[in-house]
Amino acid sequence: MPEPKQDRAIRTRHTILVAAAGVFEERGYQAATISEILTAANVTKGALYFHFSSKEQLAQGVLAIQDRGLAVPVRPCKTQELVDIAMLHAYRLQTDPMVRAGARLALDQGADAIDRVGPFQCWTAVVTGLLGKAQKQGELLPHVDPGETAEVLVGALAGVQAMSQATTAYENLPRTVAALLRHTLPSVVHSSVLTSLDLTTRRGHTVDKEMRDHPQDA
Repeated sequence: MPEPKQDRAIRTRHTILVAAAGVFEERGYQAATISEILTAANVTKGALYFHFSSKEQLAQGVLAIQDRGLAVPVRPCKTQELVDIAMLHAYRLQTDPMVRAGARLALDQGADAIDRVGPFQCWTAVVTGLLGKAQKQGELLPHVDPGETAEVLVGALAGVQAMSQATTAYENLPRTVAALLRHTLPSVVHSSVLTSLDLTTRRGHTVDKEMRDHPQDA
């Protein structure tokens, strides 16, 4: 039975994005070429341009994959939910080439042609929202401004991520993200909340497995 056209188109688009992610991760935005992506994807030029009109659109498609790292199972403790997002992202940077490529593009200062602001705005909005919920539940210290704290946390996480990529190819990232959270959260949340948090280095792997086993909960 022939594959439906819509399913084939979805599969082809995914194949192209995976190939583009691999090239962007290895070469960076400026050095990457459409020819390299075509070779990696093993598709025709017509098939590629049916889905993506330019290298810029390909890069934006890869960047959009980052958003899936912002969805984790809902927790009663919103600070734990925030921790889970950070630790899951760290784990996926180690294990998912698409996420690694998106991270490289977001931090690539030579990628002026693409919207690198969007991913940071998205992360900041999600973290602000979680901190706002945590504040309403009495998890945060009185002085905390959710928006300001979100900007600091997202910026710090991006810095730790970039340093880990440069020094260990993300090998130490779960440990350094957990360390960052252990250092910053005491100035943000009540001590009673801190004692209940799971900040172990395997937290990202645990959350990823939970989402794979129960995708409807994510």
